[in-house]
Amino acid sequence: MSKLSKAYLAALLFAFTIGFSFLFVKKALPFINPIDLLAHRFTVAFLAALAVLVFKRNEFHITWADLLKVLPLALFYPIGFFAFQVFGLVELSSSEAGIIQATIPVFTLLFAAFFLKEFPTFLQSLCILLTVAGMAYIFIMSGIDSESYTTRGVILILLSTSAGAFYNVFTRTLTKKYSILTLTWIMSFWGFIFFNSIALGIHIDNHTLASYFTPLFNHEVLLSVLFLGCFSSFGTAFLSNYALSQIQASKLSV
Repeated sequence: MSKLSKAYLAALLFAFTIGFSFLFVKKALPFINPIDLLAHRFTVAFLAALAVLVFKRNEFHITWADLLKVLPLALFYPIGFFAFQVFGLVELSSSEAGIIQATIPVFTLLFAAFFLKEFPTFLQSLCILLTVAGMAYIFIMSGIDSESYTTRGVILILLSTSAGAFYNVFTRTLTKKYSILTLTWIMSFWGFIFFNSIALGIHIDNHTLASYFTPLFNHEVLLSVLFLGCFSSFGTAFLSNYALSQIQASKLSV
C-alpha cells in the first residue's frame, strides 16, 4: 500500500473514530461532569502515549523548546476541539453535533484561503455549498428548534469545528519538523496537563478532591473514558497527524 493510500485510510479511520466519540461522550455525561471527563480521557491518552514512549524511546527526542513550540497548535487540537465538543454535547444530541461537525471542510477551505492563500477550485466550492445546504436541510426536516440552550450547543460545536479546521490548516508545517509519534506525544501531554489542572483545581476549590475518581467506578464512564482516551484522543491525534503529513488539509477535512 502506498503512503498516499495509507494517508486516506488514516483519514477514514479518523472520521470513523470521531463519529463514535459523540456516542461515548453522551453515554458518560449523565454520570460525570464534562471537565472531569476531559481530564480522565486525556489521562488515559497520556498513559497510552507513555506506553508508546517505552517501546519507541529511540524515536523520541523531545525538549522543553519542542513542547512550547507545539503548545499554540495544541490549544486548538486537542484542547479546544475536544473541550468545545464535550460542552456542546451537553446541549445537543450526538447526531446533531455530528451534522454540524460535518462542516469542517467549509472552515478548512476558508482558513486555507485566508491564511495560506490556497483558494478552492470550482468543484470544491460547489461541494461546500452542497455541504451547507445538506446540513440546513437536515436541521429543518428534523424540526430542531432555536431555544437558547440549543443555540449555545450549536455555537460550541461550531467552535470545536473551527478549532479542528485551524489545526488541519497549520499542522502540516509541524509534521515536516517532527515525527508523527513525537507530535502526537506532545499533543497528548498538553491535553493531560491542561484538563487535569483545571479539574483538580475545581475539586480542590470545592473540597471534593476525594470524589475525583468516583465516576470511574461506573462501567459506562470507564468504558467511555478508555475509548475516548485511547482511540478518540491519542488515536485520532496520531491518525490526523499521519494523514496531514501526506495529504492537503482540505482533502483530509472532506
